[in-house]
Amino acid sequence: MPRNARILGFLGLAPQAAALLVLLMGWIAWRFAALSLAYAYAALIFSFLGGLWWGLAAARPDRAPCWVWYAAIAPSLIALVTAIPWATGLEWPGPSLIVLGAAIVLSLAVDRKLVAAQLAPAWWMRLRTPLSLGLGFLTIASGLAA
Repeated sequence: MPRNARILGFLGLAPQAAALLVLLMGWIAWRFAALSLAYAYAALIFSFLGGLWWGLAAARPDRAPCWVWYAAIAPSLIALVTAIPWATGLEWPGPSLIVLGAAIVLSLAVDRKLVAAQLAPAWWMRLRTPLSLGLGFLTIASGLAA
């Protein structure tokens, strides 16, 4: 596994951990900012993950099964759908954060299939598993703290 991928990947959990810390500390003045940023960060990273899947398929279109292209657009669509309650004035952000966090955890199934299809490198799951579990559970915890 490339050293930079490991270091930067794990540093990428810091913003979500910081948002959760603000929520758990009960800093009311920062509550809305923490919830909004926790949601935005999870949605951005999840969409970025879909872009990674697209890139892996695009790098090897001869080997990429058809399902990969559809899976690659799913994260940004899921992120968009979880924004609808906020955009329409319904209950937000707790349920949206929980759904988004669960989707991030479940994304490991796609990562596993990418490795099996030899589209992702052999070390992929050693990086993706702790990052997806970390971001997913931090996002779910933020939703529960909402």
